[in-house]
Amino acid sequence: MSAAWQPRLVAFDIDGTIVDHDSVMPEELRRAIGAIAADGTPVVLSTGRSWHDTQAIVDHLGLPEGPFVCSNGAVIVRYPPTQVVRMVTFDPSDVIERVARIAPQALIAVEEVGTGYRLSGPFPPGDLTGTMDVVGLDDLASRPVTRVIVRDPGSSPEEFIELAERLGLHGVSYFIGWSAWLDIAPEGIHKAMALADVCARRGIDAADVLALGDGRNDIEMLGWAGRGVAMGDAPEEVQQVADHVTGRFDDGGTLAELRRWFDLP
Repeated sequence: MSAAWQPRLVAFDIDGTIVDHDSVMPEELRRAIGAIAADGTPVVLSTGRSWHDTQAIVDHLGLPEGPFVCSNGAVIVRYPPTQVVRMVTFDPSDVIERVARIAPQALIAVEEVGTGYRLSGPFPPGDLTGTMDVVGLDDLASRPVTRVIVRDPGSSPEEFIELAERLGLHGVSYFIGWSAWLDIAPEGIHKAMALADVCARRGIDAADVLALGDGRNDIEMLGWAGRGVAMGDAPEEVQQVADHVTGRFDDGGTLAELRRWFDLP
């Protein structure tokens, strides 16, 4: 990449990229991201989080109105005030039937955009936020949704990857998380697709985008961006698609990458 290259937009994953897994953001990083946005470079949060769980990060950073990419690309939001710019849904009934048949012990949740979730049973503390209504499987499958979450706290990550393969999911996109967590989205929906929409609205080419992430749901985004940067603690398959691998989050890898391109305080 040319030394003269300069990002025209910066896209950040949230968890493991700008906050730790307890949602704590280093103050120096907060100031740096704020300075980039204040200087006129658009900053887009691009996350698997729902909007109601992303809003607090936007507020903490003091970012302008967005847009922001949530739910792995199924939802694009401007804020404030909250305006859903784009929302893609799918019929979850086939996925829910397969999960219930193949992994009856697994927990299932569907997202209610902007508020919370409907779920088959209580998730482990801290997994989900917002309103949580426990309902039957028929209710979960009753109407189109932006996302289905499958969680099996009793499985190891390796066992859960095997479960995802056994489900034989077709007609949807899916992303395996750090733990025994599976995000299922509408077919063809991922962060890169949503960021391409955001950039098209701004007249920005993918080649001019700097994107940073650490999860399997960042693979498409890192491959799409002009400079895709994986965190040093990202899984190997994430690092392989990146243009560069920065340091681990706890070692300041995000800030180190930003200092390459921006004159930061």
